[in-house]
Amino acid sequence: MAGPQTVTLRYFAWVRERIGRSEERIELPAGIVTVADLMTWLSGRGPEYAHAFERADIIRAAVDQVHVAHNTIVAGAREIAFFPPVTGG
Repeated sequence: MAGPQTVTLRYFAWVRERIGRSEERIELPAGIVTVADLMTWLSGRGPEYAHAFERADIIRAAVDQVHVAHNTIVAGAREIAFFPPVTGG
């Protein structure tokens, strides 16, 4: 059985501004299986995280620099990034 998994979380744009940091390293808690699980757990870490993830449905995610869906498994990930939808023209 594998030991605890440490992952780097990176936050961009208004997600970063609301949390107050651009990155952190955490040990994934037991029970965190998907990106959605991680966002739910993060939103419970304090008011700044709750504010950042209050619209989790629009937040985009990347695992090891590949854009992924919220139901993506995070086991084995080294880096998970969160950012708002990109607009432009």
